[in-house]
Amino acid sequence: MPVAMSEARFEELVGDALDRIPSQLTRAIDNVVILIEPRNPEEPDLLGLYHGIALTERDSQYGGALPDTVTIYRDTILAVCADDDEVVEQVAITVIHEIAHYFGIDEDRLHELGWG
Repeated sequence: MPVAMSEARFEELVGDALDRIPSQLTRAIDNVVILIEPRNPEEPDLLGLYHGIALTERDSQYGGALPDTVTIYRDTILAVCADDDEVVEQVAITVIHEIAHYFGIDEDRLHELGWG
């Protein structure tokens, strides 16, 4: 059974997870929007998704682009967690994982670092 949690509390957890990112990295984040959606309609088991052009892929042609997005899938996370503490941990892992993609860190490296 999914963990019951208000949308406001979930949003707060996403904010708390973003606050865990060191300030020298958050200052480097530009043109990124954080979204919270119930589920990914194409991949309903997905916890989060980064969509955009990673910093490592940007060149002199980058400009005027729409913001990159990090989407956190609330209902999916609530469904895979057993209690509030697990939700707190999973939200943090998911947010940091997706922000890492913005910095060009791939899945293999994230798994090596324990953020997989």
